[in-house]
Amino acid sequence: MLDILIQARKASISNGLEVRRILPFRLRRMVGPFIFMDHAGPVNVSPAQMPALDVLPHPHIGLSTVSYLFGGQVTHRDSLGVEQVIRPGEVNWMTAGSGIAHSERFEDPAALAGGLEMIQTWVALPEKDEESNPAFDNYKPDQLPVFTETGVWMRLIAGDAFGLGNQVKTHSPLFYLHVVLAPGTRFGLPQGYTERGVYVVKGSLEMGGRFYESGQLLVFTSGTDPVLIAREPTTLMLLGGEPLGKRYIWWNFVSSRQERIEQAKADWQAGRIQLPPNDHDQFIPLPQDNSRPAGGGPAPEPLS
Repeated sequence: MLDILIQARKASISNGLEVRRILPFRLRRMVGPFIFMDHAGPVNVSPAQMPALDVLPHPHIGLSTVSYLFGGQVTHRDSLGVEQVIRPGEVNWMTAGSGIAHSERFEDPAALAGGLEMIQTWVALPEKDEESNPAFDNYKPDQLPVFTETGVWMRLIAGDAFGLGNQVKTHSPLFYLHVVLAPGTRFGLPQGYTERGVYVVKGSLEMGGRFYESGQLLVFTSGTDPVLIAREPTTLMLLGGEPLGKRYIWWNFVSSRQERIEQAKADWQAGRIQLPPNDHDQFIPLPQDNSRPAGGGPAPEPLS
């Protein structure tokens, strides 16, 4: 029933912002098309410390970044010229395709009001879309359907699940939900998908007599129908979908072809990936490549 249990690990994505990294994991690189997952916060710092949280301009290829906030706000700028503040309950969906650069800044004291907390995932693109034109969309809460019943509140972030759908543009079959359960509530998973996962944001779950806590991702085998029981007020992220096949991942780059990763490295180092026009004075340089030769083991895990 339970294929693997993944415990989040600590990682830093800027000088002052430490996250819990869930995917990729050395024994499980993807869940459906989801190839990356970070949980940041809650973060409470003074306004003077906010600049240390900033994630400077950096590149992506071959994926969509999906940002979802529980608290605070973040200013997104990208090489398309988009400048968008994302607030709790909204979705920023940026498709890198052939290449894009973006930054995430914390510029307004309101960014930390009540504590900054966010989930960022990456969704790998099907091969036919890996070199598509970059695109960006922000979706407001009223575009994301909410379902409630006794003990259950859930919002569909993207895809299709439990009879819910929305207009968030995706490229392959998937589901992504924010779920809040009252103590004692029993809850299942969406049907019809090959790979499914549940990340415990806060609270705890019981399943089959075992207990699972915040910071853990439960990944389930195909065809099972697990029953999750909330032991206390519990917040979950449900995600999964259909696998896309093997993907190479290095730093911020994802591709079905290793040579495309090498090209992206060269493009960023040579300045061929444009910086955001409203945020181009700083950027994250290409990291030192400590990956092993082909066949020698996996490449380093990425940063967001």
